[in-house]
Amino acid sequence: MAAAFEPLSRVRLAVDVMGGDHGPAVTLPACESFLARQPHAELLLVGTPSALKPASSWARCRLVEATEVVTMDDPVEVALRKKRDSSMRVALALLKAADAVPAQADACVSAGNTGALMAVARYVLKTLDGIDRPAIATVLPNRLDRFTTVLDLGANVDCQPEHLLQFALMGSALVSAVEGRTGGDDEPTVGLLNIGEESIKGSEVIKRTAELLREASLHGDIRFHGNVEGNDIFKGTTDIVVCDGFVGNVMLKSSEGLASMMGEFIKQEFSRSPYSKLAALVAMPVLRHFKARVDHRRYNGAALLGLRGLVFKSHGSADAYAFEHALVRAYDAARNRLLERVQARLAHSLQSHTQRPLQAAG
Repeated sequence: MAAAFEPLSRVRLAVDVMGGDHGPAVTLPACESFLARQPHAELLLVGTPSALKPASSWARCRLVEATEVVTMDDPVEVALRKKRDSSMRVALALLKAADAVPAQADACVSAGNTGALMAVARYVLKTLDGIDRPAIATVLPNRLDRFTTVLDLGANVDCQPEHLLQFALMGSALVSAVEGRTGGDDEPTVGLLNIGEESIKGSEVIKRTAELLREASLHGDIRFHGNVEGNDIFKGTTDIVVCDGFVGNVMLKSSEGLASMMGEFIKQEFSRSPYSKLAALVAMPVLRHFKARVDHRRYNGAALLGLRGLVFKSHGSADAYAFEHALVRAYDAARNRLLERVQARLAHSLQSHTQRPLQAAG
């Protein structure tokens, strides 16, 4: 589905400075580096007055005070009902437009508690028309030296076929926005995660989902490749892989654990003897390049799709390098009008759906 969207000339990001395991010690250096690299960006830094003080003289930066902080172990109920002036909630509120007053920010970034962030974002921003459940989407590296976008990664444990179709629509809009896809043959491809490529495999939910995705593909809403298996994510078989949140979260944590274990194995083998240490010195350029390719920090920044505002979730344990990547992902999405692209796809899909009975009757 091709549509023309002019990039924003200026992007304003609201940043929850207090979120994550490390808070301002990580978020502020990342923000300072981001501003230096992105001359067309502005930041609205949200946090306590003492935490924001180091940024008081920064250019293209506005400080927004909050009196409370949502901790990483706060229950959702606490974040929603008791901490109404938390940095997380204040930052999200900057995305909300009021009567005749535009939103103050184009996107929000937080490294805070994932459950709390999703709940507060859904409460403050609400979901888009045509979306039943927001989804978490992130990118994983593949063999083609590119990325595979996967959703959902934990927001929705139990999904119906209609939800997975919505994930495919939103994922297609996300990839089109951040990669500058123009539609047609350049339209992102969508794969449905299954236990095999054959259409007869999988649960009834997966089979019905495949039918909906094929139908949506025929009407130009998405570009459906078919069923894919877990290894296809890292082969780069499709640009997007859709699954429910239970499967997606298990897959993500398993791949992170595997990457960490492989890195540790390599380190151990090169440390076994003086000869292996010497070999490590010779292989150092290759090892550095390998580390850079699989460095999970480069893929930090998951999009919470389906809300009436762009929200990006950084890993809670992110360092400054990783958090800056989350800021860049939010910046690229906002600059390329991801929210409008999602709304356009949903409207097109809804229009196609309402016309199908008429076409069949004709």
